[in-house]
Amino acid sequence: MLPRVFQAEDGKDFLPKFHSRFYLLTLMKYFIPFALVLLSGALFFGSHFFDTPKTVLWQSGSVSVPWVAKGPLGLDRWVKPPSRLMHNMTDEELFWAASFTPQVKKYPFNRVPKIAFMFMTRGPLPLSPLWERFFRGGNEGLYSIFVHSLPSYVANYPTDSVFNKRQIPSQVTEWGTISMCDAERRLLANALLDVSNEWFILLSETCIPLYNFSIIYAYLKRSDYSFVDSFDNPSPHARGRYNPQMAPLIDISQWRKGSQWFEVARELATHMVQDTKFYAAFKEFCSPPCYVDEHYFPTLLHIEKPNLIANRSITFTDWSRGGAHPATFGEADISEEFFRKLLVGQDCFYNGQHSSVCVLFARKFAPGALEPLMRLAPAVLGFG
Repeated sequence: MLPRVFQAEDGKDFLPKFHSRFYLLTLMKYFIPFALVLLSGALFFGSHFFDTPKTVLWQSGSVSVPWVAKGPLGLDRWVKPPSRLMHNMTDEELFWAASFTPQVKKYPFNRVPKIAFMFMTRGPLPLSPLWERFFRGGNEGLYSIFVHSLPSYVANYPTDSVFNKRQIPSQVTEWGTISMCDAERRLLANALLDVSNEWFILLSETCIPLYNFSIIYAYLKRSDYSFVDSFDNPSPHARGRYNPQMAPLIDISQWRKGSQWFEVARELATHMVQDTKFYAAFKEFCSPPCYVDEHYFPTLLHIEKPNLIANRSITFTDWSRGGAHPATFGEADISEEFFRKLLVGQDCFYNGQHSSVCVLFARKFAPGALEPLMRLAPAVLGFG
């Protein structure tokens, strides 16, 4: 029997399906390459005529970010201090920028550590001629200066003055309020932007140095500790200012008081700028008669960095006359005997050993004290 052939009844549906598939395959054979050509052309012309800027995150082993796209990202970008101190950053932006710390402790360049002298003033610096003498004499490159004054004050220092163009963006401060600590943190943050600043000293317009620059530099460089006054006192002017609403973040046993005038190393300065937790508590719960500038940093560092502070200040202040403010020294007070009483007979701990050099600065000195200070500086203070 011959093989069965497809009869009409068997193939009536097959032929139409066969032809349909044949035509479909034929169309796809020519359409797909044509479509690919069209797609490639669209991508090519679109990238040239309708392209938008793109941020390259990683290219040739280097990170590329928009603000450095026009030039190479060299080491100078990170190690050179800002060319000018005035900027338009908010405090939040400034503190964020200042909080960066390198995790590799060894610097890949010849870093010469500097002292940042941070002056918190209302206006002019009446004792600036004395400070000019202090800074002169081959100390360039070992210090930097930052001045926080009232925003309305326009400084007018000579172009060759060490204080020329050293003002930072400032805000109004009010004694005893959180705005004082805002100004202090603002000074710290601006100084931290210079990676070579290692020690940070807070001063006022009434402060003077008690030794020459070399002695002060060596004293800070050799110290194992930062000089922050922080002590416990049961009196109404210390523990009596504690607000129980600060618990459990701050217990009364952790509450500390201390002088506003501090010196801190870079690690502590960064920590003071980074803090938001304790700052919020003091802002809400410490207002006069709780004077935040006497409690915030002493308490913060006692709780979080107690092993890094010496629990004393290196700025002398005379509270012997009583009252809310320390004694102010005028022209009639300044003599060799005055400084002898101030400097001789001191006793404190320096790196765990007894020392007779305990204070490096003193306050408060009136503008009228400038003339005798300038006269005595070479013989008594060791500079000028």
